[in-house]
Amino acid sequence: MTAAARPNRGFHDTLERRTHLYVDACIQAWPDADYADAHRHGATAYGVTAFMPHVPFEQAVEDLMFWHLVARQHPHLSVAFSAQDIRNAHARGDAVFVLSSQDGDFVGQKLHRIETLYRLGLRVTLLAYNRTNTLSGGVFEAEDTGLTRLGVRVVQECNRVGMVLDGSHMARRATLEMIETSADPAVFTHANPRHLCQHPRNITDEQILACTARGGVIGLVNWGPLVQKDGQLTRPTLDDFIDHLDYVCDLTGSARHVGIGSDMSLGTYPPHDHDPWGDGDYPNPMGRYNLIPDMPTAPTSPLRFADGFDSFAQVPQLTGRLAERGYSDEDIGAFLGGNFLRVFEQVWKPVEGGGT
Repeated sequence: MTAAARPNRGFHDTLERRTHLYVDACIQAWPDADYADAHRHGATAYGVTAFMPHVPFEQAVEDLMFWHLVARQHPHLSVAFSAQDIRNAHARGDAVFVLSSQDGDFVGQKLHRIETLYRLGLRVTLLAYNRTNTLSGGVFEAEDTGLTRLGVRVVQECNRVGMVLDGSHMARRATLEMIETSADPAVFTHANPRHLCQHPRNITDEQILACTARGGVIGLVNWGPLVQKDGQLTRPTLDDFIDHLDYVCDLTGSARHVGIGSDMSLGTYPPHDHDPWGDGDYPNPMGRYNLIPDMPTAPTSPLRFADGFDSFAQVPQLTGRLAERGYSDEDIGAFLGGNFLRVFEQVWKPVEGGGT
């Protein structure tokens, strides 16, 4: 089904078979998703945003537990507590949720909440989502600020319990300080090289090299505004997306530090709420993407993603094009899931006192 024929970005074709283990490090999912078929779209692991940014701790717990309910209601879905859970799901032909947070606001002033949510299945967290909070600078602020003293303690606590740290949406300086402070590799689950696309959400060569020098992974994103090259006023293509992958591999000299975090959805992506009294004067993340002729402005449109990779089920097109670009099957397996799995295996820890 073409993007133009699909009702929105959250509905995807199914595949008869899948070959590589595909870890999508960042997605959203909604109540109307076709969860009965979620294991048939080509992805083994969905790095699902477990709760909306900026919610209080109590709401975070409520929303996180929703994914356990979805998994209980659908026999081909489960929540991943370990990297082996992901491998086992792939062997069965099933899919798993990797529960993730897109900010650290749930921490408040209480470090024990990190272990609490880790025990409930949260495995990846950012510290700040676009705007500065009590832990970290946000990428959309005018000032490029770093970690707070509490933010440093949160990094150390994440290391202790086994939580993977994610630099996406954080200020440049904050990501560098997080990477330097962390005893474990950190990742960017959904960001592209700023060298190819001057968007505030993309990351600099300095950030890429700092992350990968410590064993981290850059999850490249096919969301159009982060793929759109400087001066480009047409919808980005699959090849434009792969150019970002080429760039990171060339910069780092390795295929070991690239993954995928598509930012796609399962189910209907809702409109974002806005304060009727006025939001902060933050940059518009759509930026010049809205200048593309005939581009729908609705965030639900699959046309907001790279042409040729606007659905999970287009993974075979991606792998085919990567092979044409000269990447080996081993490289492709690393891009699709092997690199993120390596970090998960290194960082995630069994829960003390029992459990997985």
